[in-house]
Amino acid sequence: MQIKSKRKILFIVLAIVTVLILVGDWALSVMIYNENFNRRFESYEPLMLYVDDFDGLQRTKYEFTSNKGQKLVGYMYDSGENQHGIIVMAHGFGGGGHNSYMDCVNYFAHHGYYVFSYDATGNDESEGEGVGGVPQGVIDLDYAITFVEESENFPNLPIALFGHSWGGYSVCSVLTYHPEVKAVIACSGFNSSSNLFESEGKKQIGDGIYLMLPFVKLHESIKYGGYASNTAMDGFSKSDASVMIVHSFDDKVVPAEYGYDIYYEKYKDDSRFSFIPLEKEGHNYFNDDVYRNEFNAEFDKWIKTIDYDYNAPENLEQFSEDKAEYINKILDREKWCNSLDLELFEDFIGFYDENIR
Repeated sequence: MQIKSKRKILFIVLAIVTVLILVGDWALSVMIYNENFNRRFESYEPLMLYVDDFDGLQRTKYEFTSNKGQKLVGYMYDSGENQHGIIVMAHGFGGGGHNSYMDCVNYFAHHGYYVFSYDATGNDESEGEGVGGVPQGVIDLDYAITFVEESENFPNLPIALFGHSWGGYSVCSVLTYHPEVKAVIACSGFNSSSNLFESEGKKQIGDGIYLMLPFVKLHESIKYGGYASNTAMDGFSKSDASVMIVHSFDDKVVPAEYGYDIYYEKYKDDSRFSFIPLEKEGHNYFNDDVYRNEFNAEFDKWIKTIDYDYNAPENLEQFSEDKAEYINKILDREKWCNSLDLELFEDFIGFYDENIR
């Protein structure tokens, strides 16, 4: 009896310890997740793009609500040039809202399309103390498409989607909820919401990230329900939309194994899918890098002339002011705002024209 009693006590102790370890791992995983993804992001003012930077570009501001009643701000862009479709654009993660994609918006608007581009929850002009999590991108896009379709302010034209990175995942996953979409271009995207956490985590703690992933998936599932488990591949299976997948194989932010490789294996022989593999273009490949490389080289020279420790906490405010002043002084806005890779964007327009008209 005494031995059985000791075994019972040992079992209870082990069970309690196991539960405490699991709860601790869950709490740690959620904390790290929130530190990375539940943050607010603002565009960097000295490098922001403005509608006046682009000849003939017009826009009208709109507000609409997302899942928790938070107001999102979006703009309908056009150039008054015989538009025959509406492209809804989903921006990437971490750099603020749609502002850094306005050169893309401008190109599409001058080649036959209205463009509705918005700031997701927790970004720039939209409400939200933080993004919340990766599935929020799909939710906001779902609400944005519905707003465009149901609003009487917009013409009744075919809907297409364009997304980069976080937006690349969102425009594919959202097809589950909007199979009526005609065409999608997904750049540097990933298949499932946990992929971004896994990709970044592997850089920092290696395979240890796989101990956290179950808790991250559970956290997203509790917070976002079906949006969290819905993947890009699910979206493809629920839709007849034509899809273009663009990815560079040296992408360190979202390696091709998390998106492009998965899609290509399944759909390489499917006529509604187009694949554009890139080799040495990294995660962001929309722009011709000639001027940007010149700008970065000059910035590197300038930063070496600073006569104080700009990394010291007490100097951060001064450095921020000095940096902004320097950028405003030397930035060639004409070159900065008009440096798209035109060959790539001609392919994009050709794809839309073929599948929307």
